[in-house]
Amino acid sequence: MTPASGESLLEFLAVMRRLRAECPWKREQTHRSLARYLLEETHETLEAIDTGDLEHLREELGDLLLQVYFHAVVAEEEGAFTIDDVARGITEKMYRRNPHVFGPPAGDHPQDAAAVNEVWQAIKQSDKPRTSLTDGLPETLPALLYAAKVLERGGSAPEEPADLGERVLALVQEAVDDGIDPEQALRDAVRRLG
Repeated sequence: MTPASGESLLEFLAVMRRLRAECPWKREQTHRSLARYLLEETHETLEAIDTGDLEHLREELGDLLLQVYFHAVVAEEEGAFTIDDVARGITEKMYRRNPHVFGPPAGDHPQDAAAVNEVWQAIKQSDKPRTSLTDGLPETLPALLYAAKVLERGGSAPEEPADLGERVLALVQEAVDDGIDPEQALRDAVRRLG
């Protein structure tokens, strides 16, 4: 495998621009009409990860990339932003949120994953200050993931759960405390049933 030169990404951008111009179905699409496909491709990518099929994962990452480029070309036509703006924004964010890699050499940079994550979260909080535990969390996240995010931000499950929801929340709290992704743990458990 040779290192990427970026040529394939530029070629794909040209393909998406042409498809948008010449394909009647693609020309009619909007960010809103494409949303369902983004969600579908995300779930198909997760399935490929769960099964460990790397060829399937490569294919699904391509389908996910299609969605990113499709939205970027639609936005470009609207004069909102370009794929370069998307790439520039995420690159700047990576520089800013990873000072242990891109910052000046110093002995006080975190040396383990947990410490790096703490720095990331602190920088993220300064980038996007929040006033509640749910600020910035999409309510459409799967419930287990949503609960885990709120608990990771400092929420806590009731000491004595009163109903099913609170009992599930207590299990999510247990998973978070143990460093386990409850969403993935449940998917793995269901997959073992099949």
